[in-house]
Amino acid sequence: MNNRIRCVIVALLATLVLNTATLRAQYPVKKTIQDARRKVVKVYGAGGLGGLEAYQSGFLVSPEGHIATAWSYVLDVDPVVILDDGRRFEAEVVGFEPQLELAVLKIEAGDLPYFAIREVPPTQAGQPVLAISNLFNIATGREPASVMQGYVAGVAELDARSGVFKSAYQGEVLILDLVANNPGAAGGALVTRAGELVGMLGKELRDARSGAWLNYALPATTLRPRLLAIVSGEAIVEPPKTELLARDKSHNFQTLGLLMVPNVLDQTPAYVDAVVPKSPAAAAGLRPDDLILLVGKVRIENQDRLLEQLRSIDRRDPVSVVLQRGSEILSLRLVR
Repeated sequence: MNNRIRCVIVALLATLVLNTATLRAQYPVKKTIQDARRKVVKVYGAGGLGGLEAYQSGFLVSPEGHIATAWSYVLDVDPVVILDDGRRFEAEVVGFEPQLELAVLKIEAGDLPYFAIREVPPTQAGQPVLAISNLFNIATGREPASVMQGYVAGVAELDARSGVFKSAYQGEVLILDLVANNPGAAGGALVTRAGELVGMLGKELRDARSGAWLNYALPATTLRPRLLAIVSGEAIVEPPKTELLARDKSHNFQTLGLLMVPNVLDQTPAYVDAVVPKSPAAAAGLRPDDLILLVGKVRIENQDRLLEQLRSIDRRDPVSVVLQRGSEILSLRLVR
């Protein structure tokens, strides 16, 4: 065997060894992607103002159908969830945390694959990650969710440059070196190559000064306590049955000085249309276009629920509300 043939054989063997090693290295990632995709869902709901998209992403956090996702205008109406296998469910919002921009949905299904909400070490810069979501609504029906891979570039406080990023969330985020925060990606899962959940993809955020887009995820360690509370039922967002007071003894829009947008839909969101001057609402600082999210600890899905909740509060008592104003979440107290 001459030297030339020996060289060819050696090259072929080296290529074979390299390809085998590559396949071995890639297989776990492929398996991770397959498993993780089964736990990511598509969420469809209301479109926002100005023709914003009416879809986003979420991921299962319990076998009974609890889904973590980003709190957004998409959830202004009862959302529809499509699983990886194409099954379609009407979902209910069972909990949310405006300051974390986190919402938890529930579908009536069982024995589902899910990400365990276990305690994990804080994610460090340099961690290889996979971002799995329904970005750009590419995946509809049974199509698998989109996958991007990259690294955690850093861990930083989002409020480090207050006023630059318009977000209700002001805390630690995972800065990503991949373009992950596209339309529809909010609420998607960020996982390690081993499939461990380390974060939830946030909404699109743009630096008000430079115009640059920020790609980030909320750390799973930050979301974990609230997720556990909501999934376990400890965070009660549905009001217990309360006795309605007589109309002349309870609050209503007039006693607070609120003018709401016309209630012409089954689920008209509780948007403020105008505020009566020198009223409790004016004194508290409410403004037109504010969206009332909570009265006390009770979630307000629509104007009917808002009226019902006000009927349970004595008009001599103050009313505490949590509202969304643009990207801000505010807590106000209305006193007569």
